[in-house]
Amino acid sequence: MRVINTLRALIFTLICAATATTAVAQTSKVDEIRSRGTLRMAGILNEDPYFSKDPRTGEWRGFAVEMARDIAENIGVKLEVVESSWANSILDVQSGKVDLALALTALPKRALSVHFTSPTYYNSFVIISPKASMKDKTWAQLNDPSITIAVDLGSAQDQITKQMLPKAKILRFKTRDEAVIALTSGKADAVINTVLNGMVMTKKNAALGKVYVPHPLLSSPSVIGLNYKTDDTWKQFVSAWADYNRRVGNNQTWILKGLEPFGIGLDDLPEGFSFN
Repeated sequence: MRVINTLRALIFTLICAATATTAVAQTSKVDEIRSRGTLRMAGILNEDPYFSKDPRTGEWRGFAVEMARDIAENIGVKLEVVESSWANSILDVQSGKVDLALALTALPKRALSVHFTSPTYYNSFVIISPKASMKDKTWAQLNDPSITIAVDLGSAQDQITKQMLPKAKILRFKTRDEAVIALTSGKADAVINTVLNGMVMTKKNAALGKVYVPHPLLSSPSVIGLNYKTDDTWKQFVSAWADYNRRVGNNQTWILKGLEPFGIGLDDLPEGFSFN
């Protein structure tokens, strides 16, 4: 009798395990997105060429939006852009408010909060300055107490200043706009940012000067952030999407399309820059 009861208990455990496995399969991330009919992405206001929302129509544009739209089409759903910010986009992924966040710089600390996919492209760090003397400087030459650099606090470019420019005078500001004001007012010799931001910034405001790429080239992978709790199929799919489109050049095409409204083409990008 004891053997029969043990067998019954074992069978019951196996049935429960099978049921649980089936339930997990039925509630996979892809199934959830298809059931909802939309793929939700975090969108940042006024962040050309990544994201931009038309205040009149509510339509979103930018290369990150185009990338997410292609992911949605591969799944067979529409894209839904959820208004967020750089600071909140990771939190929105963690909470499940959005399914993914694009254009994240792959800082190691951020990887403790969200799962990073394979890179969509590589974003080079640059200096923006009206001073022609900055053109050919290396990172080693910029690491000088006589040079003042403005940067937005806690950003990826701030991490670069800590690593590469410990001797330079660094002015840290809460926002990128404040760092830019320091440059235009003459308090700083240069601002550090990424090449795509830098190109748009100088097109919008010629007083900022030009974008220069110090050597050696420092690039950080731009990745898509996903919730750690989502299933492996979803994570592998988005990484496969990123790998494929980076290697065949689609991501570069979307980036250049995002730069077109500012009159920026491939030939306008600074010497030494690379998407890979």
